[in-house]
Parts: sequence; C-alpha cells; structure tokens
Amino acid sequence: MIKVIGVRFRTAGKIYFFDPVDYDIKKGDHVIVETIRGIEYGSVVMAPKMVDEENVIQPLKPVIRVATPEDDEIEAQNKLKEKEAFGICVEKVRKHGLEMKIIDVEYTFDNNKVLFYFTADGRIDFRELVKDLAAVFKTRIELRQIGVRDETKILGGYGICGRPLCCSYYLSDFAPVSIKMAKEQNLSLNPTKISGTCGRLMCCLKNEQDTYEYLNSKLPDIGDHVLTDDGVKGEVSSVNVIRQTVKLIITLDNDEKELREYSAYRLKFKPKHRKEKLNVSDEELKALEALEKKDGKSRLDDN
Repeated sequence: MIKVIGVRFRTAGKIYFFDPVDYDIKKGDHVIVETIRGIEYGSVVMAPKMVDEENVIQPLKPVIRVATPEDDEIEAQNKLKEKEAFGICVEKVRKHGLEMKIIDVEYTFDNNKVLFYFTADGRIDFRELVKDLAAVFKTRIELRQIGVRDETKILGGYGICGRPLCCSYYLSDFAPVSIKMAKEQNLSLNPTKISGTCGRLMCCLKNEQDTYEYLNSKLPDIGDHVLTDDGVKGEVSSVNVIRQTVKLIITLDNDEKELREYSAYRLKFKPKHRKEKLNVSDEELKALEALEKKDGKSRLDDN
C-alpha cells in the first residue's frame, strides 16, 4: 500500500496521483506538482489515502508544495493572460482562413507553454498559425484538437435533468454509449431526447445499464407465452422493469381475453436472447445510427 492524493487539472478530466510527502493536504486545497508538461497548479479532489501500489503509475512524483498566496496570484494572472491569448488566437485563425474553432487556452503554471484547444471537422494544417503565435507569445505553442465531448466537458453547462453536466462535474473518462442502452432502459428513441448537449448520445445512458441488463434478464420478452405459478397460460403484453411485473393477456374459457398483472417471480418461461427490432421510423433510426457512429469515431480521435 502507498499513500497518495488525487489531483485534477483544469482542462484534464482525469485524476492523477501524487505523493503528499509530509504536507497536511485536504480535499479542496491547491498544490504545485511536476508533470510531463512542466510545473502545474492543480486542485486536490481526493484527500490522502492508501491505495495498492499496482494501481499507481510509477514513479510516483511528490508534491512540490501546497499552493501559497503567491502561487494563487500567479494562477490568477495566468487566467487573465489566457483570455487575452484566446482573442489573439481567434484573430490569427481568421487571418489564416482555417476551418477550426478555438475552445480554450491554457498556460502552464511556469509559463513554459501555451496550449490552445480546438475542434475541427478534419485535419488542419496549422503550421503557419503556430509560427505566428510563437512570435507573439515568445514561448512554446501547442495546438491540440479535441472532440465535441471534450469541448462540452471543458465549457461545462447543465443537462436536461437540471444538474451540471456529468462530463464536466465528475466523469474522468468517456464510456462507450449505444442505442441498445436506450432500448434496454425503455427510453424514447427520439434522437433529440437521448442526445446530450454535445450532440452525442447521453453519457448517463451508461449509468444504470448494468442494473437494467440484470433486471431485464429476469423478465420475459413481449409476445412470449408464459405459465404462471397457478397454472394459467398467457401472452406477455408489457413489462415493468423497475417493479419486476408483467402484464399477461389471458384467454378465458368463453374465449374472452383478460389482462392480468403478475410479479416476475411467479412466471415460468424460457429466457430468450433475441435481437429486438427498434420501434422507430427509418429517419429516426438513421439519426440514431449516425450518433452512435460519430460517438465511436470521436473516442478513437480523442485517443
């Protein structure tokens, strides 16, 4: 076991481990650490704790110091310079006629590098732009192309649930999301209702997927014929995944049909693993497939 703290940087969603040394560090503090990008100012999101060494990428770098008021002032000044750099970069992009959108600018704490984050539909030849920016800022310049999910993560905002976007609030990585998840959770398959602010399938579809898969595995499919524990045969009309209940169409002796509700544990049926047809129009299906395809491509590009 080894003692670590978790640190997050402004434009990096992942949590990085550092050795707290003998400093008294609490969650919410700011620290100065060394990373592959140089000296950085980070926020402590995980107080000191013991973790298995196998979960830590070695060598574990030590915290240089807890941020001082002077460090806080440098970070504040960097943020002011970032706003100025953003405007300059936008103007340079316009001058070179490049089809790219500047999303954010970040100075490293030691001012050894300025990073410009941008989105674009394809590859951009920004060599001349880098030369112009280097001439203005007199330091190393890095332009980093990001996907629309990362853009939303950086900019932040609120989802249709009224809460801060998961990606900007707590998610460190983007998990694969598919149309199947929406179907499994019995959600509307209207693309406008299951798409996030970024225009991709909502990340929260992944949150309860494992639970829904488990609950659905204990239920018959709609249209199946099942036997109840009191010897009644019926056809499955609908299922309630959360309540684990099933509505059956029962044929009575006089050939009349009756709708009855049973708990899933009272039914006997053979589990089936068939591919269900999505109950959507061709246009909606094409839109959903396009979202899924873009989502997969975006993850590949980001990697």
